[in-house]
Amino acid sequence: MPLLPNSRTEPDGSAVIRVLSYNIRSMRDDTDALARVIKACAPDLVLIQEAPRFFRWRKKLARLARESDLAVVTGGATTTGPAILSSLRASVDRTEDVLLPHTPGLHRRGFATAVVRFAGTRLGVLSCHLSLQKDERYDQAGMLLDRLAGMGVEHVIAGGDLNERPDGPAFRRLAGTLTDCRAASPWGGEHTWTPADPYQRIDAIFATEGIEVLGCGVPFEHPGVTDTDLRAATDHLPVLAALRVPAS
Repeated sequence: MPLLPNSRTEPDGSAVIRVLSYNIRSMRDDTDALARVIKACAPDLVLIQEAPRFFRWRKKLARLARESDLAVVTGGATTTGPAILSSLRASVDRTEDVLLPHTPGLHRRGFATAVVRFAGTRLGVLSCHLSLQKDERYDQAGMLLDRLAGMGVEHVIAGGDLNERPDGPAFRRLAGTLTDCRAASPWGGEHTWTPADPYQRIDAIFATEGIEVLGCGVPFEHPGVTDTDLRAATDHLPVLAALRVPAS
């Protein structure tokens, strides 16, 4: 399998960045394996789902960031799970944690959002974990698109656990407006659930028009990422994308 491009800044001010989306199941599994997987992928941004939400949740998320050579940008319990981590390469303009309307009887959902800069680029970022319920999930996909449109930046990426395959209505709603990075430039593995027997793609990274997708998929056979760690880290497989973001 060819390697994804390394992070770099181009002479014209554009930036090649690595983005990882990962459901970490509240760090209830092997957190050392989880940190090894994240660190080996060398991401500039990590879009987390199911970050710790209860006792000492900030300390747990900070520990994961530290052991992965990253920093916490935003999210966690304040978004009911989604969070964003970044490398020190990113400078953060602003953050906003968004809680979505609550349907009684269902887990409340939220978005972790930020605007960051890499070299001459300015980029909106959103991490999400959509509902298990079909109609609510479809509505949340619309809220996600509205949120991206209102971030006030030209280039935006969004990623997360959609709880739906690409042929589902919520996934199609997002892919109708945004670029599904895996579909645009397949790399690595396709299916993200379950690690022991991956058979469906329910996690994805999306980008707005103008962002070039250099490759996207599950980082099987990526240097430093082992099957043992992928199985031990959590109950999802991560999605890694390399993207070229134009200068702002």
